Amino acid sequence: MGTERQGQVHRQTGETDVRVVIHLDGCGQCQVSTGVPFLDHMLHQLASHGLFDLEISASGDTHIDDHHTNEDVGIALGQALSQALGDRKGIHRFGHFLAPLDEALVQVALDCSGRPHISYSLNIPTQKIGSYDTELVKEFFVAVANNAGLTLHIRQLDGVNSHHIVEACFKAFARALRMATEIDPRRAGQVPSSKGVLEQAGAKA
Repeated sequence: MGTERQGQVHRQTGETDVRVVIHLDGCGQCQVSTGVPFLDHMLHQLASHGLFDLEISASGDTHIDDHHTNEDVGIALGQALSQALGDRKGIHRFGHFLAPLDEALVQVALDCSGRPHISYSLNIPTQKIGSYDTELVKEFFVAVANNAGLTLHIRQLDGVNSHHIVEACFKAFARALRMATEIDPRRAGQVPSSKGVLEQAGAKA
């Protein structure tokens, strides 16, 4: 991995130990092992369709359930993303994508605004996909948005298969995030805000 626009976070608690490295200007390389197989599968979608290089390793109390590991991976990923974006100069800032997967159709729109917010309207029919609790999908995106400083809107337009719905969501998120974080050649390195500043996660602009 290169060093430009790269974030690296190590988060260790009494419940989990998570390491994340993200390179925004990558080619989709992905080395992921969280101990939560379905989450690993979704993180591969994020890398592949966002063209981010990702290295994520996590160990946690999955003998209890996947909640802490799922959330802490989202927190660390959000922090690494915020670190990689830095002062956010020169980026497009806004991104959106509409992803179909068979019968499922999910729309994601986001703003790398520094103002954490999430509107989430997935209607996932089943409680589990394999061993993964589907309520954890929202928890993951809440953690990412809060720690990356994203305004994030996720809308399901169609879908009846739980796996298809969630995978379409991750693919749409990946493409929207790619659009938002890519460098705008017309921006000439300036901050994409009429106020002239975009702070890192948690700040307002």
